[in-house]
Amino acid sequence: MSIYGQAKGTKLEAMMKKMAQAEANGTMMYYALARLAKEQGYDDLVPLFLEAAGQEAVHAGFYAVLGGQYPQDFWGLVKGLQKAETKGEAQVKAMADSVRAAGFAEAADEMELFAKQEGHHGVLMGEILARYPQEEKAEAPKKVYVCPVCGYEYEGDIYSESDDWVCPICGQPRNVFREVK
Repeated sequence: MSIYGQAKGTKLEAMMKKMAQAEANGTMMYYALARLAKEQGYDDLVPLFLEAAGQEAVHAGFYAVLGGQYPQDFWGLVKGLQKAETKGEAQVKAMADSVRAAGFAEAADEMELFAKQEGHHGVLMGEILARYPQEEKAEAPKKVYVCPVCGYEYEGDIYSESDDWVCPICGQPRNVFREVK
């Protein structure tokens, strides 16, 4: 039995959204602690922080599904992620170039690796879409809105989403998206 959206439309929905965000923040925090521990020579602590980060990520996903934060028919989201992650490679590379120009070569080197990883995520999403091709339905042309920060494309009426809807990749609010089609 699916737990998808069981809290949606109930008094628990707001709590699930807050829990998903808190756990996502916990993921970031524990990965940062792992990095800081490594930099400060506490190598024995790194796997412990990484374990906690992975668990926090699982928790965040659980609460997001329970609250129905992402579409249950997730193929449109995967398609949007494929495009955004592919574009993300160039965007992160450009940021790395700026960081390098500011004199932070070591950080820029790592960001260049991240840029390649973003591109790889796009490849992975493309492979998933190729493995499970979705039948295109003949529909009226949909509006397309683009996130100005990460390039995620939302197809459909973005204003049908709740007022607190945010970009699934970078968390930008709905009102910053720009219509392109």
